[in-house]
Amino acid sequence: MTRRREADVAIRSSDLSIARAGRGGPAQRVVDGVSFTLPHAGTLAVMGPTGSGKSSLVSVLAGSTDDGLAVVGGDAFVEGIGVRHPGRGIRQLTYLTGFLPQAAGAALPARLTVSEVIGEPITGRDRRVNQRALSVRVATLLDELLLPLGAAAKYPYELSAGMRQRVAFARALVLQPRLFIGDEPFSNMDVEVRRAAREALLRRRAEYGMTMLVVTNEPEVVRELDADVLVLRGGHAIAYGHGTKDLLWTPSGEADHRLVAS
Repeated sequence: MTRRREADVAIRSSDLSIARAGRGGPAQRVVDGVSFTLPHAGTLAVMGPTGSGKSSLVSVLAGSTDDGLAVVGGDAFVEGIGVRHPGRGIRQLTYLTGFLPQAAGAALPARLTVSEVIGEPITGRDRRVNQRALSVRVATLLDELLLPLGAAAKYPYELSAGMRQRVAFARALVLQPRLFIGDEPFSNMDVEVRRAAREALLRRRAEYGMTMLVVTNEPEVVRELDADVLVLRGGHAIAYGHGTKDLLWTPSGEADHRLVAS
């Protein structure tokens, strides 16, 4: 499906701050004043230590509302839709964005078959969808990610951790998104499967300009995707540039080159 682009860039984040609701206490700020621009068909890798705000950042940009997160300062526009007050735009945002959360394979709905899990982003929007066409699309994704076609009729608990991750990966791609957001997208994948998943992303970037935003701490992933890099620490951006070898560090971040060391 060809979609007209209305925004001049895929993501424009301006002084974005995000807080997580506390349990009986005040909200905790997890991202503080992060700004960056991601052009259409571009790729950005978000790197940094545990607790730096990487997952919170991409979750908000993907339109997820499951983590108790809220924008408390600045804003970001994803394909022209503001994430601070998306309103009815949240449905469009989640349609344009294929989101693969952290450990997505472990969180697949147990009562749906693999075919139903992958197709849910479509059937959840249109229950009158052509089931034959949907089955073909699901089978194509299974084949692309090196999953046996027989997996379509199985339930997630019948699959290995690596296979479940690939099911979640397929689900994120089923709508042919403009923007793919993946939090450690290649986790639990062996070398051959990882190569297939990487090629699936690169193919879509080349064929219809899909943009990619990924969380990773692997310099190899950055090289494979030819990505720009944003490094976070304590919710703050401390470095930005292309690849891990050409980063501009803030004065407070100069001692943290080990965060992206290969």
